[in-house]
Amino acid sequence: MVRVSVNGYGTIGKRVADAVRLQPDMELVGIAKAHPDYESLIAIKKGIRVYAPSSNAKAFEAAGVQLSGTVEEMLAESDIVVDATPDGVGATYRPIYESAKRRAVFQGGEEASVADVSFSALCNYEEAVGKRYIRVVSCNTTGMLRILCALKSLRRIRRARVYIVRRAAEQREVKKGPINALVPNPASVPSHHAPDVQTVMKGLDIVTMAVVAPTTLMHVHMMNVELDGNVETKDVLSSLLSSPRIAIAGEKTGIGSTADIIEAARDIGSMRNDVHEAVVFEGAVKAVGSEVFLMYGVHQESIVVPENIDAIRASLGLMGGADSVKLTNSRLGIKGGYLI
Repeated sequence: MVRVSVNGYGTIGKRVADAVRLQPDMELVGIAKAHPDYESLIAIKKGIRVYAPSSNAKAFEAAGVQLSGTVEEMLAESDIVVDATPDGVGATYRPIYESAKRRAVFQGGEEASVADVSFSALCNYEEAVGKRYIRVVSCNTTGMLRILCALKSLRRIRRARVYIVRRAAEQREVKKGPINALVPNPASVPSHHAPDVQTVMKGLDIVTMAVVAPTTLMHVHMMNVELDGNVETKDVLSSLLSSPRIAIAGEKTGIGSTADIIEAARDIGSMRNDVHEAVVFEGAVKAVGSEVFLMYGVHQESIVVPENIDAIRASLGLMGGADSVKLTNSRLGIKGGYLI
């Protein structure tokens, strides 16, 4: 049984912690938070041990949060830590992980240099096997890589162009929007997503552009891929349907927006309305000669969660990629195929 700790218990950290608890080969040691709040209290009510930096222990005590120890003590009990701290903070923790001789999985908000390898379970699992420090790429990059690696099974990819409509904020981030505007993010070409994709699919000809839109639900990508030879729409759909972490929103289901996707997840009982798959709108899939056009939604709060679980197994060499993806999907209820 692998002992896993999670440093950071926000949007991603809480989901990874719950996912770890569902795995038959993993045990959650506990979670670490920098500051006490309602999430700390909920974690304790769920039976999760809470740790914190020693410098903040008195703040937790004053808030009535019973700590199980310091971050260093949590690491001492762990085989590997998933760092889900805010963007840029993970890099400051790496020396602490190194000092404790602990492996770590970082998130896409960190620079690629923080880890030995950037990771996408369906694209480069084997490259990450045995690596001490793995970086799971961002939510948008994860979505793009899932689609690109599925299309790569048809023919070699000559080039990819992706246009991203990003959500303005998480649903609880009341200080960040959404605002009444569309904001280039950034106002330059390419956006940071293309270089991030290239940390996994090295040498790929890809350009990305992004805008921030006043929504909190999901991101939407519009992708144009040129393949090395002609393909038909039915073959593209077949490749997407065969991917274990892509779901198709069928034309006949009436799912035509990100709100519909989240509502469908809510109705089928998905925890926190999470959608772990990249969700492709069936009617927006079109092949024209060697070019493929499609649109899909990315649930930024949950799409990277299964990748974090697979990254743990890859780092420790617990099993091969296909077996890990299958096990993770089974435990998280990820089916692929048609969404409904």
